[in-house]
Parts: sequence; structure tokens; C-alpha cells
Amino acid sequence: MPEETITIGGKPFEVACQEGEEHFLHAAAKMLDTEARALMEQIGRLPESRMLLMAGLMLADKTAGAEDRLRVLEQELEGARTEIERLRTAPRPEPARVEVPVIPNDVLESMAELAARSEALAEQIEEKRA
Repeated sequence: MPEETITIGGKPFEVACQEGEEHFLHAAAKMLDTEARALMEQIGRLPESRMLLMAGLMLADKTAGAEDRLRVLEQELEGARTEIERLRTAPRPEPARVEVPVIPNDVLESMAELAARSEALAEQIEEKRA
């Protein structure tokens, strides 16, 4: 079991860890050291046990907040997944029906006849004018 030296609040500590876990130990120690240094800047010199306790409590508070937020996000994600599944399995909507008005043939013929008469009248007027 490797022995590692970590520094928290400016104080070195010898800690044993599992083989291959050294990186995680140093990452955790860095987080604890960050909290300990923030305490020391705010309060000043503290007894070692008090500094470690307070830094640990600050990290635990952050962790609890992160866990609460994680639970909320997991619930939102589950809701989104449920909605996606509902949309996937829902029947396809009926296609929109578009009705195009059809002009009856007799109306078309009447309009064509009126257009022809109008053109004939227009020609007569043009001839009289000229």
C-alpha cells in the first residue's frame, strides 16, 4: 500500500492508499486543502482538528447541494425521456385535408363566353375610334 504525502492547510500528512488510487487521493486532498485555506483566510489560525472538521463540513455541504441538484436533474431527465417515448409511440396525426374548390364546367363556359363578348366589344370600340 503506497504512502503519499498530502498537504492540507499548509500542514503535511502521510496517508496510505490503494495501489493506483494515488491520483484520486491527491485530487481529494486538493479539494480539502482549498476549503482549509479559505477557512484560514477568513478565521485565521485554527487548531488542526477544527480546521479539518470545518473544511470537511464545507465539502460535505457542497456535496449535499450537488446531490440535490443531481436528483432534480435526474427527475427532469426522466420526464424528458418519458415525453420522448410518448411522442415516439403516439399515432401519427391525420394528414391535413386540403380542399381545392372546383369550378363547374358550365360556369367556366359562361365565363369564357363573357370574355369572348368583352373582347368583341373592345374590338368594336377600337374600330369606331380609329
